[in-house]
Amino acid sequence: MNRTSGARWCATVAVSALSFALVTGCAESGSDDSKGSDSSSAAPAAPAEKALGAAELQKLIIAQGDVEGYEVKAPDAQLPASKSEVKVDKAECEPLAFAMSGLAPGESAADARNMATEKKSPTDAASKSMEDMAEGEFEDAFSDALSVDMTAVGLSSYDGDGTAATFKSVSDALADCAGGFTLTAKGTAQKVVKVAAEKGSGTGDESVAFSASVEMEGQEAPGTVHAEVVRHGGTLATYYTINMGALLTGEEYRIPATVVEAQAAKLK
Repeated sequence: MNRTSGARWCATVAVSALSFALVTGCAESGSDDSKGSDSSSAAPAAPAEKALGAAELQKLIIAQGDVEGYEVKAPDAQLPASKSEVKVDKAECEPLAFAMSGLAPGESAADARNMATEKKSPTDAASKSMEDMAEGEFEDAFSDALSVDMTAVGLSSYDGDGTAATFKSVSDALADCAGGFTLTAKGTAQKVVKVAAEKGSGTGDESVAFSASVEMEGQEAPGTVHAEVVRHGGTLATYYTINMGALLTGEEYRIPATVVEAQAAKLK
C-alpha cells in the first residue's frame, strides 16, 4: 500500500465507522460462547435512593493513572456532546444507541464520562519514515496503529427507581432491537444490522453486555463494537469499546477487563 492508498484507506475508515466511533487514529498517524443468552444477572433491583451529583460522579470515574497501560482523559469532540445529537429510528433502541455513544442510557440526574485509550509501543516498521517503508511494511504499520482498544466509560445516577428502570430498558432493548436499527450521531447515519447479548464482566450488582454489528462503507462484512451496562447500587457504569484495526481486519476484541475492573474498584 502506498501513501496515497493509505490516505484513502484512512479516509474510508473515518467515514465508514460509527460517526461517534473514536477515529483519532486516522488523524494522528467475536464471537462469544454465550450467543443469544441474556447476560443480565438475577440480582435484586436497585433500591430507590437519592442520586449522586455530578461532582461526586466525577470523583468516582476512572482518571489518568487508574488503569495501567491506558491513557484516560475527557472525550473531547470524539463523542456526541449530548443526546440531542443522537437520533434513532426505533425509540425502544435508544438505550443501546446512547450507551454506544458514551452517553447515559436513561434520563439521568447526573453523569460523568472519560475515555480510556490503550497505549501501544510502535513496531519496528512504524518507527521508520513512510518513504523508507516497503509497501507491505506500510500496510502493516498502518493497521497496527489503528489496532488500539478505545473505551468510552460513563457513570450516571438516577433519582428514585430510575436506576432499575433504566437498567431494565437496556436489557429489554436487546430483545426488541436484535434485528438492528438505524441511528444518526452528529449528523451521520449508521445502520446497525444486528444486536446480540454477550457475557458480562460479572462486576457490580448486575450487568448486561451486547455486541452490535454495523455496516461499514467499503467493507463487505459488518464491523462489531461492544458495550456493557453495569449497575453498582444506584449508579450505572457504561462501557463502549471500539478497535478500528479489528474492524478492518475482522479480528475479535472485547471490552478490556482491566478498564472495567479499575472502574468497578472505584465504585466499591
